[in-house]
Amino acid sequence: MEMSMDRQPQHLAWHETLEIHELVAFQSVGLMKLKKAIGSVEDPRLRTLYQNTIQGLERNLQELLQFYALAPRADQSSHHELDTGFYAGDLLAFAKTSVRNYAIAITETATPAVRETLARHLQNAIKTHADVFNFMYENSFYPSYDIERLLENDMVNATKAIEMDY
Repeated sequence: MEMSMDRQPQHLAWHETLEIHELVAFQSVGLMKLKKAIGSVEDPRLRTLYQNTIQGLERNLQELLQFYALAPRADQSSHHELDTGFYAGDLLAFAKTSVRNYAIAITETATPAVRETLARHLQNAIKTHADVFNFMYENSFYPSYDIERLLENDMVNATKAIEMDY
């Protein structure tokens, strides 16, 4: 690992690179969804909230993408079908959030029947996550074992989300 004179690494750590990846992937999908939906929002105050959220997400992505140059990887480009990847990524984010929500909810249960129901739902959410992940991995939408391609996919999706009209 290269170090500068003040002993700081010249690149990001793997764990922070992966956290940035999670933020970029999640916010890119969210930004695309908001841009697709804003045309249906009639209430002026709610539309303003959408616009502010869209602008905030665009800023977040632009700032986070700057760190990709410091990620511990070599630049490499890849292209994939964005529409299917977008929908699969949205489903994966939903499945991941479901797993987290059920895992948290189960820690708040006192009633055995509720705990059993939530445990069953949690197992279903885990299976759904695995199924969606496998679909994405098999179709090169989520190359999770190849950090270079994973980050490249993030950059492509984030750029598309930022440039998308609304």
